[in-house]
Amino acid sequence: MNTLVMKFGGAAVASPQRISDIADLIMSRRQLYQKIVVVVSAMGGMTDHLISLAGQVHPSPPQREYDMLISVGERISMSLLAMALCKRGQEAVSFTGSQSGIITSNEHAQAHIIDIRPQRIEASLLQAKVVIVAGFQGVSEDKEITTLGRGGSDTSAVAIAAALNGEKVEFFKDVPGIFSEDPKQNSQAAYLSQLNYRQVLDLVNHGAKVLHPRAVRLAEANGIPLHVRSFEPSLRDHPGTLIDEEVSKRIKVPVYECSCAFNDNII
Repeated sequence: MNTLVMKFGGAAVASPQRISDIADLIMSRRQLYQKIVVVVSAMGGMTDHLISLAGQVHPSPPQREYDMLISVGERISMSLLAMALCKRGQEAVSFTGSQSGIITSNEHAQAHIIDIRPQRIEASLLQAKVVIVAGFQGVSEDKEITTLGRGGSDTSAVAIAAALNGEKVEFFKDVPGIFSEDPKQNSQAAYLSQLNYRQVLDLVNHGAKVLHPRAVRLAEANGIPLHVRSFEPSLRDHPGTLIDEEVSKRIKVPVYECSCAFNDNII
């Protein structure tokens, strides 16, 4: 069976109860996928809290130390989720971006992924462990901790899927899928069951906060289907929104043969 990458944002890991709920969701996906990698964001509000702390200490903090600080949030999420899975009898291991082999450019706070070296992820998957990766972060070629900018966890998930030849990336949110407008603001917004990458980018360009555009462009370049679904227990049977192209139109960009899959023009 192919590898599934699941991505959970801050709302999904905002509390111990929600972490417990998504651990149950991951266990249900284990019945369908032998290999699962989970990418997590910081708990809801955590990154903003860390940024506020930095500002209280230094109005313009050194960017290296800024990245060291704000990368902490994802580490909290990943370790708590690993604990929740272990409680359910499922072996799990958490990795930071650097431990996962996410290599980035040298810019702090706005780094770009230039390569993925997923040997530790692959070894853990072969041991039947669920691998949990801290999104939004990596390590530069100078061995410094870097972050990818707000929304960077989406890009982390797609990049890992590309490196592992994953079947798809599932993004779990507090809405059942993608709509023509924000369903929280307009209850009459049309539900969109299937879109192509360009249609999603068009929605994003018009203000929709569904996925980070860097992640969508990277998925398009590598032909990776994306699936937006809900983490809410009451909405888990909803089919969500599938983002894909016809196979005949897909252009595969091998991660280890063509570095352009991770250059600035794409992500």
